[in-house]
Amino acid sequence: MGSLGFPEMVVIAIIVLLVFGAKRLPEIGASIGKGIREFKKSISEIESPTNPSIGGTTDTRGLPGGRQFDAPDAPNTASSGEPKRLSQ
Repeated sequence: MGSLGFPEMVVIAIIVLLVFGAKRLPEIGASIGKGIREFKKSISEIESPTNPSIGGTTDTRGLPGGRQFDAPDAPNTASSGEPKRLSQ
């Protein structure tokens, strides 16, 4: 079986036009484009090395492994100068 050439593509386009109509073709094209964009975005998020959700669960703050902060998200005001530690 050979590859699709120009005549075959024209026949497919005519059949699609007859089946869906001229008014629905822009909607179909937009939805296909949106689906492709979302697919590419999800693939790039999976391949991203900075994605915290790879390798474990994620809590609502985006920390891997379900870890949570001991302190609230406020800046550290301790006089010791050491940052607060995360619980594990």
